[in-house]
Amino acid sequence: MADTKREIERKYEATDATRLPDLSRVAGVGRVVERGVTELDAVYHDTADLRLAAGSLTLRRRTGGADEGWHLKFPVATGIRDELHEPLADTLPRSFAALLRSRLRHSEPAPVVRLLTSRDVQHLTDDDGTLLAEVSVDTVCAERLAGEGTGATTTWTEIEVELADDGDPAFLDAVEKRLRKAGVRPSGSSSKLARALAETAPVREEKRRTEEDPHTAGDHVLAYVRKQIDTIVRLDPAVRRDLPDSVHKMRVATRRLRSAFKTYRKILDRGVTDPIGAELKWLAGELGVDRDQEVLDKRLGDRTEALPATLVLGPVRGRLQVWSAARRTGSRRRIIDVLDGKRYLALLDTLDALSADPPLRPAASRAPQKALPRAVLKDYEKLARRMDHALEHPPGPERDTAMHEARKAAKRARYAGDAAKPALGKPAKRFAKRVKAVQSLLGDHQDSVVAREALRTLAIQSHEAGETTFTWGLLYGHEEATAEARERELPEVWARASDPVLRADLKH
Repeated sequence: MADTKREIERKYEATDATRLPDLSRVAGVGRVVERGVTELDAVYHDTADLRLAAGSLTLRRRTGGADEGWHLKFPVATGIRDELHEPLADTLPRSFAALLRSRLRHSEPAPVVRLLTSRDVQHLTDDDGTLLAEVSVDTVCAERLAGEGTGATTTWTEIEVELADDGDPAFLDAVEKRLRKAGVRPSGSSSKLARALAETAPVREEKRRTEEDPHTAGDHVLAYVRKQIDTIVRLDPAVRRDLPDSVHKMRVATRRLRSAFKTYRKILDRGVTDPIGAELKWLAGELGVDRDQEVLDKRLGDRTEALPATLVLGPVRGRLQVWSAARRTGSRRRIIDVLDGKRYLALLDTLDALSADPPLRPAASRAPQKALPRAVLKDYEKLARRMDHALEHPPGPERDTAMHEARKAAKRARYAGDAAKPALGKPAKRFAKRVKAVQSLLGDHQDSVVAREALRTLAIQSHEAGETTFTWGLLYGHEEATAEARERELPEVWARASDPVLRADLKH
């Protein structure tokens, strides 16, 4: 496993004549320690079409400095990146190749830019000598190694201020205030690589054509579809790194994409999208192998922890752990195998092809204010039928099943509203918000149904082992009360979501 650190830094413009102000006057700084000059030689790798750079990813092999080796950086937020490090080697580390597979696919990264940097470093420490930040003045010479502009060079000087591990980001504000007083201004480039690529690109007289704003119904649907595709590709490394909630977010993106194919079947040809939807369903299923169990574990665990100690009788927590472990499938390894498999990579290729050459139907050329509301309201009508069916049943298993089916319809209607927001504005936003409330209520009800079945199983196991079943029965009762409360709330929540004014607004 590669070493990982959270890099929080800011960059500033400089010239050969720029001199750092006295940073010992920054609040909290006890000393400014000169660390000397280090020579760095970094070769940045990417595909011929610069896919990594397009996603703000950085892959380099660098010599010189204390951390020479391979570095892979993923964007987290403005000025914040996760930097992974592997030891120096002649070839790309296997761990990095895996993390980049969703973007590289069948391509091999090759050198695209070489940066020679002379780095003059200062450490800002507090009175106890604890490092607060590293400040460097970098003199950079960049050379384009591939593609248009091969052989072109550029030079510049910049200042970097990198926060120490576990440092307070507010400290960077104090340093910036001091730099600004000295006339130093933030850099217009997010990274050295981005600047090198921009400054070594061929100069063109014509302006680069920017992507036009969406005008037609097809434009808006495609923008939403492409956003979900990008989310799947972007989250692939996060899933491989086992980052919190990454599997869930990737699963949601597959569901949103599949739902869009169904909702907007008048816009995109089902002959093309249906087979892709089947593959997305497969992927969502693989990603969800243990996700549902995790949700159930948390629900039952939270319920148990909320009980007074005097009401937790017998080995309740231990049995929960054993039961959960028995139901898990070791899906961490399974998920990685899926992401490394040919079927998944073929799906990504297919999504790329759809994005590049979308199977648009005639309705795609219509105005979004005409075509999109029809699609959204059709999903609403399906939800309304299922809601009527659920509400006409008395409490019991049949109603539970009907409410679960209504929940799935609510989710699809909500996604349809979300996709239409950029085109329809506030009416679509209000619609999606109201339907989301229905979906959330129905979701909590369904979680209670699943929890009750699990609690019944746990009670049976406890009884067979000669243990008291008191706590399981108590928890069952709590879940039963939760389901009853959701059923009482449902008519009012549904009334707000089914307001005729809400639907009429979508049409205007």
